[in-house]
Amino acid sequence: MLLRLAFLLLGCLALAVLAAEDYYKLLGIKKDASEREIKKAYRTLSKKYHPDKNPGNEEASQKFVDIADAYEVLIDEQTRKIYDQYGHEGIEQHKKGGGPRQHHDPFDLFSRFFGGSGHFGHGGGERHGPNMEVRVAVPLRDFYNGRKTEFTVEKQAICSACEGTGSEDGHVETCDMCGGRGIVIKRQQLAPGLFQQVQQHCDKCGGQGKTIKHPCPVCGGSRVVREPETHELHIEKGMPHGVRITYENEADESPDWVAGDLIVHLVETDPALGQQDHERTDGTFFRRRGKDLFWREVLSLREAWMGDWTRNITHLDGHIVQLSRKRGEVVQPNTVEIIKDEGMPIWHQQLENNAEPQWGSLHVEYVVVLPDQMEKGMEKDFWGVWEKWRKKSGKVLDEELGRPKEAIKMPEEGHDEL
Repeated sequence: MLLRLAFLLLGCLALAVLAAEDYYKLLGIKKDASEREIKKAYRTLSKKYHPDKNPGNEEASQKFVDIADAYEVLIDEQTRKIYDQYGHEGIEQHKKGGGPRQHHDPFDLFSRFFGGSGHFGHGGGERHGPNMEVRVAVPLRDFYNGRKTEFTVEKQAICSACEGTGSEDGHVETCDMCGGRGIVIKRQQLAPGLFQQVQQHCDKCGGQGKTIKHPCPVCGGSRVVREPETHELHIEKGMPHGVRITYENEADESPDWVAGDLIVHLVETDPALGQQDHERTDGTFFRRRGKDLFWREVLSLREAWMGDWTRNITHLDGHIVQLSRKRGEVVQPNTVEIIKDEGMPIWHQQLENNAEPQWGSLHVEYVVVLPDQMEKGMEKDFWGVWEKWRKKSGKVLDEELGRPKEAIKMPEEGHDEL
């Protein structure tokens, strides 16, 4: 009975090992990935799946733990060799044999990379770094249709080569000049026999309280580097121009503080024809004001005067908005036609709860273009038509408006009209 139970337990353990995800796939790296690539992958994924950023998501929380496990195994040369040769089962046997493990708490590992308590800004007495604000410009069609894309910003990041210690070998010593306080007390003579004690940053350690014999070759001992970081950007339909999107704790990093927030201001690019069909629609040149869109349509004299025309305007999502006039329908210059439900989609946050999708209006302004040249025959025909109707029902506007035929004599100087 005991033998059968032992085999059953071993079988369950084997199934669990087989079900575990490959560590390289989990971190999204190749099997020949360098130490720096492993650290970079951990930095990106641990922030993405951190429980603070995915509240109530058990799958993300488990992913956060698994990512920490994968990092701990692959970053250590000995355990990585064992894993490459024997897989998850080899690592389990290594742990049972008392093999050393650097970390046990995934939050402790996270805090080593990003400072603080291992959480995103939940430590009461933690120092927070400054927020970082950037502008990201996208075309109007993305505000209309919605889109998922990416953007890249350059920021200060904790050096992944030394994990923010600034030391190539990880060894950091307490400064022997300031005793680790980062400040020293010096006496300054104000007058003969009169001295004053002042606090100053320690020159030897630069106020850090620690010294490094072998600085990290990547960051030069500064513990931080400048590097690009890519974020996913979700543009929702109808988002207003200039909307602020906040990425918590994604601003400049430092071992001395918890990173502030990255604040993205979403703005609209100037309209321009692109290369692909969907980038070359009439809607590319719409103008936006709030929930409404504006378009200027040009008509010839014949079209404005006589009607009998049709226009197909291609909207931002590719559908057609048809403009037309029947024969005999006149369009006056600068007339504005308002077409309902052809404007911007109204952002869901500006709608009442459970409201159906709504759109603003499209305002079409008609501009009439007169010909600057006419053929002689056309000019003669037009003149004949106009003369015929002028003689029949034409009016002289000067007479209708009572305008004088000669200049009006103005009052002499000094005349008081009051």
